[in-house]
Amino acid sequence: MIGKQQVRQEALFYGVSLDGHVPTDHRLRSIDRFVELSDIRRQLEPYYSAIGRPSVDPELMARMLLIGYRCGIRSERRLCEAVHLNLAYRWFCRLGLDGAVPDPSTVSKNRHGRFRDSNLLLQSFEATVRRCMAKGIVAGQDFVVDASMIRADANRQKGVARREELNTADASRAVDEYLAVLDDTAFGTATEVPPKFVSPIDPAARWTAAAVGPACYASCDNYLIDVEHAVIVDVEATTAVRQLEVGAAQTMLNRTAETFGLWPERLIANTGYGSAAMLGWLVHEQGIEPHIPVFDKSERKDGTFSRSGFTYDRKRDLAICPAGKELLHDRRQVARPRLGVDADGLMRYRATKHDCGACALKPRCRPNRPARKILRSIHEGARDMARDIAEIEAYAVSRRPQKKVEMLFAHLKRIRGLARLRLRGPNGARDEFHLAAAAQNLRKLAKLIPLPTPAPAG
Repeated sequence: MIGKQQVRQEALFYGVSLDGHVPTDHRLRSIDRFVELSDIRRQLEPYYSAIGRPSVDPELMARMLLIGYRCGIRSERRLCEAVHLNLAYRWFCRLGLDGAVPDPSTVSKNRHGRFRDSNLLLQSFEATVRRCMAKGIVAGQDFVVDASMIRADANRQKGVARREELNTADASRAVDEYLAVLDDTAFGTATEVPPKFVSPIDPAARWTAAAVGPACYASCDNYLIDVEHAVIVDVEATTAVRQLEVGAAQTMLNRTAETFGLWPERLIANTGYGSAAMLGWLVHEQGIEPHIPVFDKSERKDGTFSRSGFTYDRKRDLAICPAGKELLHDRRQVARPRLGVDADGLMRYRATKHDCGACALKPRCRPNRPARKILRSIHEGARDMARDIAEIEAYAVSRRPQKKVEMLFAHLKRIRGLARLRLRGPNGARDEFHLAAAAQNLRKLAKLIPLPTPAPAG
């Protein structure tokens, strides 16, 4: 017989436990045990008034933001609606069944105000790294560094030719932040090349055509990860300039050593990090093995001898050409020897016109010039070390983990919806990148350390 729901009078009291409505294998239950926000009130105490009515609990808003970046909900309005309706979200936020959800404007104001002024989001990310270290999933021996461009929340069809044309009289928060970091190498002094356009609403984002598709305004998300389990150990936000990736890598390595005491034995990266200055910094100053392809454009394609065809004699500081002639760094006898290094860190070794003029190999060496000249970097020793490392069998194995950081960026963009920034300005990019990295580290913890299986009843 078909049953029918009986209409009864609503009960006056309900005994409901949210914990019983959240599945034991729910993704939020798996990461909740690794979220530690008990110290948040002490951190934010200087940013609250000692009088007045009680504020919304900052731990509640911090947990809501973690939900947003863990579940791909980045709009404060949508996030508040989701927390209001979803029982698992309410359980994670400690709201209970009848707890009031904050207004979206309250969440937004605290994110742009107290949370940003106190570096709370950065500290939350660092707390996830420390938790990963405490659980033993950070080896600290091999690191991988890479960067990915994230589109900015700026209309690509609107822009000014120069930053001097920005409206500073009635500037937005993003414009004020950009003007405050003009001397910062990550944004203002990134490169001497002026951008083609400057966004009037987010000038920190760089006009670039490097991304797939039409040119747009973008920022760069730089990750430094530990190879063992692909744990993100540091994050750096920069404008979308490729040369800045090297500086960001150095900043992250130094900061990781100061903050967590981690110093890798090897650094794995792509050719973009294989410049002479970067390799010299890694080898000579930091003592890190560079498992990085050397950035080298000295090979010639016209059939003449490349720089690799010349042998360098380290003891005598000279180069020897394929014909056995010597190329000297400085032939003049002076009382005070000069370094002879240009602004790019290059030294020139020259042959004589007499040697080159009578050489039988001149048509294959320098047919249109009276004498041959080659350039050698002051960091050539580090470049040679990187070339030697690339010849060993272990190098091919060490290159494979670079896919791990690429997978993190793919997960960030495709699964978590961070293909486009929502917040503007340098601080907005930093906040989003720190929250996203914290959510990814929590996900990694939950995956590697599963929930204990409950004992069967009876």
